[in-house]
Amino acid sequence: MSDPTTGQPSPARAAGLPTAFTDLVGIEYPIVQTGMGWVSGPSLTSATSNAGGLGILASATMTYAELETAIGKTKALTDKPFGVNMRADATDAPERIDLLIREGVKVASFALAPKPELIAKLKDNGIVVIPSIGAAKHAVKVASWGADAVIVQGGEGGGHTGPVATTLLLPSVLDALAAKDIDMPVVAAGGFFDGRGLAAALAYGAQGVAMGTRFLLTSDSAVPDSVKQEYLGRGLNDTVVSVKVDGMPHRVLRTPLVEALESGSGVKALVAAARNANEFKQMTGMRWTTMLKDGRTMKKSGERSWQQVIMAGNTPMLLKAGLVEGDTRAGVLASGQVVGMIEDLPSCDELIQSIMTQAHERLKALGSLG
Repeated sequence: MSDPTTGQPSPARAAGLPTAFTDLVGIEYPIVQTGMGWVSGPSLTSATSNAGGLGILASATMTYAELETAIGKTKALTDKPFGVNMRADATDAPERIDLLIREGVKVASFALAPKPELIAKLKDNGIVVIPSIGAAKHAVKVASWGADAVIVQGGEGGGHTGPVATTLLLPSVLDALAAKDIDMPVVAAGGFFDGRGLAAALAYGAQGVAMGTRFLLTSDSAVPDSVKQEYLGRGLNDTVVSVKVDGMPHRVLRTPLVEALESGSGVKALVAAARNANEFKQMTGMRWTTMLKDGRTMKKSGERSWQQVIMAGNTPMLLKAGLVEGDTRAGVLASGQVVGMIEDLPSCDELIQSIMTQAHERLKALGSLG
């Protein structure tokens, strides 16, 4: 077959790699592009899905109307399966779930697991439910609630993350599920960027990998080029896990703002966070009564302190300044540690093809050892 634009023979595509996860969501390759706020829009999501992976729209930083528009644009750009990442605790979560059902979205992913009744509603309407978890006990819990698969993110990952490395967290989750005789696909995240990582995840027993920073650094990503160059110039030691951004462990690039937050006054940081939380509230149409109600629930459950609740609205605005407006001094740039291993900006298709080609090579080499 020839490339219609050049007339030259099209390069051979990497063979598919069927796993329980690819069968579950109907994709060719076991690769997921995570739902990154302000980053994972229709362009990146559709490009990933068209390349044979699973693209996921990030809806937490969208209003309901913006999400509705984004789903429509994505469907216009791809006829392949894609997902939407949602906040299960959002005030309008039920309405957003109805939107996903109405639009025939294939996958709903969650940073915080939805309640069993919401999972049941999604599944009853043919939507695959995939929460992200950070501990083995959470995988067992969401499995008992009816989740179809889980994404397990180790400490190397960008954004909100935990303290345990993927190489330990992943087998602990797989062992916990096996001990309960739970057969559920596990997708590994945190520290993945190439075919060697995919082969390693499969060797552990995962059914695929999910990547954020690697997809952020593609030509299909809408992040400003100046910001991408900032990422490309960083090394393995240029990220830090900060709790000063929103009160929760958050892996970000070291920037003047982050350094100032880390060394500055906690009171000043809290005041600034409250100001940003108010701006985020106005942008999304949330009500203070709703935020306080959610805050009381989180505090009662022991998940967050009041300071962390107030600071929670800080993250979206700081991420927007960096990832959308391109202000690397006034914004925050979420990043996994893999940033130090990335040196180029391929298209999503080029990236996935290179990952799959390398993965097949590594799996073949490993097979010859036997």
